[in-house]
Amino acid sequence: MSENKTVTPAKSLRHRARELAMQGVYEWRLSEKPASLIEKATLAEKSIGRYDLELFSQLLRGVIAQNEALAEQLTPHLDRPLKELSPVEFSVLLLGAYELINQPEVPYRVVINEAVELAKTFGGSDGHKFVNGVLDKLAAQVRAVEVKAK
Repeated sequence: MSENKTVTPAKSLRHRARELAMQGVYEWRLSEKPASLIEKATLAEKSIGRYDLELFSQLLRGVIAQNEALAEQLTPHLDRPLKELSPVEFSVLLLGAYELINQPEVPYRVVINEAVELAKTFGGSDGHKFVNGVLDKLAAQVRAVEVKAK
């Protein structure tokens, strides 16, 4: 007789890279340290496990470099001013917006799902619903052809 054991699948290397990038963006928002210092500290940390280094660097540097333009893209889809968003929600939204706008090879549903998972992991109890709604509206705008083709 076989035993049914629930095995938690290991996080994908790309998901882990997104987690680390979101944490880096969060740190940047609070400390205003340059992306290079945040990236260097992350790379030096030995206990964070395996992750997609290239994706992590691309997301961290890209979000920080484009943060103002990304915030402008997000603003029309928000139900409150940017300054009223929690730092976690805002960091997740910046990351999701960056991927929707700059990484068309990643399906929009994957981008939104990953952002929702980050919001569930790091944010408040209903933050993931807010993130989902905002990124869904942004995807309809910046990836209209892909969204309509679903």
